[in-house]
Amino acid sequence: MDAYHLSHRLQTVAGFVLSGSRLADIGSDHAYLPAYLAMNKKIKWAIAGEVVAGPYQNAVHEIRQLHLENLVATRQADGLAAIHVDEEIDVVTICGMGGSLICQILTAGFDQLNKRPRLILQPNVNEVAVRHWLIRNSYQIVAEEIVAEDRHIYEIIVADPIKEPITLTTTEYLFGPLLLQAKLPAFIQKWQGEKLKLQRVLAQLTQAQNEPVAKEQELQQKIKLIEEVLND
Repeated sequence: MDAYHLSHRLQTVAGFVLSGSRLADIGSDHAYLPAYLAMNKKIKWAIAGEVVAGPYQNAVHEIRQLHLENLVATRQADGLAAIHVDEEIDVVTICGMGGSLICQILTAGFDQLNKRPRLILQPNVNEVAVRHWLIRNSYQIVAEEIVAEDRHIYEIIVADPIKEPITLTTTEYLFGPLLLQAKLPAFIQKWQGEKLKLQRVLAQLTQAQNEPVAKEQELQQKIKLIEEVLND
């Protein structure tokens, strides 16, 4: 993968970036995503933010090599601290992190979201936490995609700000309100795998000398919910 050829995951993310927007890509690593968007004239300007020194230097090198310094600013900063409040960022992308960390970044840097940008988030795990954060902070999920790549399955959540908060059901928080409707092959594959993992854990618990009954019931309920969704 490079700035000319994004992975399927990042290509999908790029497709949700608003044309002509000012982008902040947080945890940008090599800055492939903002570089690709800049080269294809989809964005006006971008920030490639990275807190770790090594990945930050990778981003600096990539942007210099592609002569994109006027279009992509590379900044070493912690999360949304890479954004200055007067920069009128329209879109924020945070990809390739755990859902809990994404929520921490959004909460810690909430002042930088004063323009209420579109959020394009790709958590590696704990997607349910991300959905809870969005709904709690008056964002509506407007698109969701699920992609299989290199033996992993990734969910991409796109959210726009709304004035009146909405609610989701427990099932929608867990599976994704729009993924639940589409039920694409990658969605089926993911939840079949999750069901097998839960069944293995449940089998181990039932063999334990002191069975944690509450945990067993929790697992049984989740397995039943997955079965209902897959069979619906």
